[in-house]
Amino acid sequence: MDNRKRILLVDDEQINREFFDVMLSKLGFEIKQAENGVDALELVKRWKPDLIMLDNVMPRLSGWEVTKILKTHEDYRDYSEIPIIMFSAMDDVKDKVEGLELGADDYITKPFNFSEVLARIRAVLRTHELVGQIERRDERIRVTESLTKTLLEFVEGLRIPLERLAADAESASKGAIEDAFAARMHERALASLAKLDALDTKVASLKEEADTLKKQETALHAIKKNLRA
Repeated sequence: MDNRKRILLVDDEQINREFFDVMLSKLGFEIKQAENGVDALELVKRWKPDLIMLDNVMPRLSGWEVTKILKTHEDYRDYSEIPIIMFSAMDDVKDKVEGLELGADDYITKPFNFSEVLARIRAVLRTHELVGQIERRDERIRVTESLTKTLLEFVEGLRIPLERLAADAESASKGAIEDAFAARMHERALASLAKLDALDTKVASLKEEADTLKKQETALHAIKKNLRA
């Protein structure tokens, strides 16, 4: 299985694309190129990269426009979480702020220092992976809570009829000692209740674990918010 991270390079300047393609491929990344925003959006759907490196100033669609489409358009909802590193020759604070507010994860000004770019790529990928882990943990918490609630309802729904069955079987066996069937029913009802008690204990343990995870959820969401800030 190929576990290499996929990076989509989007730049109308071929020399920039070729440089990053060669350098990043040597470091183990899988690379695809697009020379404009329209081609980039098509590749996002077909290839689903782990990271997009996106030039801001391009014909047809600018980097800002591509970012806005990816982050807000319904057709790209499944790709909106792909991290974006935007780069541009414009070193204006307003441009950087606008790119970041649109949803870019980082903004790099040309000319590039490759070591710095590589460090930023790895940092963004690490952050994205950590955010993904937090979101998967949240999903496990929701599933655990739902399962716990269902099991609790199931256990409570069985307990009352089993207790009644055990009581009725015990009365029947006492009233007619020779009634082996009633005695067996009593034993089976008691055995079922014992299993139900064991299940109840497991459900209680599961609920306790879910409660513990949920207490940690607030802190994890704070971390996620800081990572995306």
